[in-house]
Amino acid sequence: MKAVIKLNCDLGESFAAYQMGLDAEVMPLIDQANIACGFHAGDPSVLVNTLTLAKEHQVEIGAHPSYDDKQGFGRRSVKMAADELKHLLWYQIAAVDGVAKSLGLELSYVKPHGALYNDMMASPALLETVMEAVASYHKPLKLMLLATGAAKQHKLLAERYKLELLFEAFADRRYQSDGSLTPRSQAGSVLDHQAALVQVQQLLQSGTVQSDTGELVAIEADTLCVHGDNPAALALVQSIRTLLGTA
Repeated sequence: MKAVIKLNCDLGESFAAYQMGLDAEVMPLIDQANIACGFHAGDPSVLVNTLTLAKEHQVEIGAHPSYDDKQGFGRRSVKMAADELKHLLWYQIAAVDGVAKSLGLELSYVKPHGALYNDMMASPALLETVMEAVASYHKPLKLMLLATGAAKQHKLLAERYKLELLFEAFADRRYQSDGSLTPRSQAGSVLDHQAALVQVQQLLQSGTVQSDTGELVAIEADTLCVHGDNPAALALVQSIRTLLGTA
């Protein structure tokens, strides 16, 4: 396990009068903010406000693009041609990048959202399309993806595009024996506060997590995904931040 692991969180998902998440409370506790690009959530003012908050707390910023699916919050798969997806990603990345520049910030990485993230991890062809899109953007950006047993193959593929990867683990999700996340449709897929802390502690100490079948799964992660949707989630982030400070 790496000596230093960062915390990342999906933010900027409010829309007009609809408030989503506790961004102001979470931002001081994290290292990386995955900022919605407007296609599953967020709007121009929310984007500016979220980036301003990230600047205030010196948090690294990433674009969090999705399929065009506001109604489904980006959780529904959309079949697209490779070129269409590439253009969709460029469009969203450029929006965050452009506004960030206006605020004196630099975009650092890309983390796909929701169904796009899950589809990317399940389909080598789709993952390659996403890699090609990020690598062909006009400036170097990293791609954040799930740390699984296929990490070596993912690194080899990324090398073809001269693309740097950021591997993430999840604090509050149960893992399967292949290193993938247990589907949310299954009981026990989301860990409670104490179980999540135990998993993070094990990850920090041994670089492993315990799967849903009791096996130890090696996970090499650069960053840990946390959530800030509600007070309970915020309390977990605070506990993990404390844990990282004493690890």
